Amino acid sequence: MSVLPSPDQKPIYVNRMFSAIAARYDFMNRLMTFGLDQGWRRFAVAQVTSQHWLGERRALDVATGTGDFLPILHGAMPDALVIGTDFCLPMMQAGESKVDAVDGRGAYVGGDAMCLPFPDNSFDAITTGFGMRNVADLMGALREMHRVTKPGGRMVCLEVARPRNPLVRWGHQLYFNRIVPLIGTLVGGNGEAYTYLPQSAERFPPPEHLCDLLKAAGWRRVRYQLLGMGAVAVHVAEK
Repeated sequence: MSVLPSPDQKPIYVNRMFSAIAARYDFMNRLMTFGLDQGWRRFAVAQVTSQHWLGERRALDVATGTGDFLPILHGAMPDALVIGTDFCLPMMQAGESKVDAVDGRGAYVGGDAMCLPFPDNSFDAITTGFGMRNVADLMGALREMHRVTKPGGRMVCLEVARPRNPLVRWGHQLYFNRIVPLIGTLVGGNGEAYTYLPQSAERFPPPEHLCDLLKAAGWRRVRYQLLGMGAVAVHVAEK
């Protein structure tokens, strides 16, 4: 049975769902990915922080959730201001310790990915992880990230993908569609939220299509790399 909301109800549904699972969100992420998600985040951050800029640098994590990207961004850009933005307050509250870990160089800002509360050309680096499949208007979010990125800046999108190897894909689907909802029910206390996860992943554009959407949103030099035996895609783009 599908638990996916209609597009007009998606923001309300997603906010309510993440509010309900915020307290155990990080624990469930580590459990479901066998701890691999942090390595994927470090890889993603390396794609957007290898450049050298003059003056103060700023990085933004869009749909930040509990702010997993913020300490990693700070480690890669210790002189930069790192901002996490999300429209779900309980998620950011659950990640307050991650802001505390960036030595006064970070903050959370409430905001919607489709209408970011920042001026044009504000950030040198943009990250987003496992959040774009939750927005009601993907193209709108891609354009907004482009708008707030400085010319020459980069954006990296870490998202779910479907393995191409038939055997790996079968195992991945079995795990995602059957086991993850069970874990979500028994450990996370919310089976519906972890049923939404695989169903929303099925609806998300495949990597090649996401490349086309990024280009249509104004990004250039778009490329991607698959990780986790093809279960995760890391897209990098420049403004």
